[in-house]
Amino acid sequence: MEVYDVMRSTPAVREFTDDPLPDDVLGRILDGARFAPTGGNRQGVRVIVLRDQRTRAALADLALPAARRYTAQLAHGESPWNPLRPTAVDVSTIEATQPPAQMWAPLREAPVVLVMCLDLGVVAATDQDLDRIGVVSGASVYPFVWNVLLAARNEGYGGVLTTMAVAEEPRVKGLLGVPDPYAIAAVVPLGRPVHRVTKLRRRPVPEFATRERFDGPPFDAAVDAEE
Repeated sequence: MEVYDVMRSTPAVREFTDDPLPDDVLGRILDGARFAPTGGNRQGVRVIVLRDQRTRAALADLALPAARRYTAQLAHGESPWNPLRPTAVDVSTIEATQPPAQMWAPLREAPVVLVMCLDLGVVAATDQDLDRIGVVSGASVYPFVWNVLLAARNEGYGGVLTTMAVAEEPRVKGLLGVPDPYAIAAVVPLGRPVHRVTKLRRRPVPEFATRERFDGPPFDAAVDAEE
């Protein structure tokens, strides 16, 4: 597929058919994804390929606590898991909340689940001394994750980057034998999509891109070309 077509038609896939995802196809996906950039080309990404049903079910169970909180906060008008706005929803309400199946079922139902790990011992986290949540180290893993999803789309498969299980990282690491200093960055179910999406809806460029400053004029190539 042409690269722009792939970029414009790679959705978050959470429902899968019963079709398998063979090892040779998964091998091509990972072989293409490995060319994603990482800080200093240190390549600190490790991937755990999960096919065992019991392991995937246990992982789905570990995603439930974060999914309950997410759903409860959403129901109370909060921005779920927002680091700047702590939740006011009480623990008992969160524990009694039933999250939608799409937040945990893909980990049980997809033919394969990839657990993406990042070696924190090789990242350059240039934002580590700032008084905010760190995000820079993600630059050494999330391009790889996105490459996986793009490659899966090219092969006729799909998936979604999930993070609910990351909230229970110590238990996930115990389940999968992940040592320190690795962090769990994402859990990605992959399979053949039930529904085919050909066009995604996103904000137009002038709504999120500005010239020269954050409060600068919108970047609108079409309008600017006419002036």
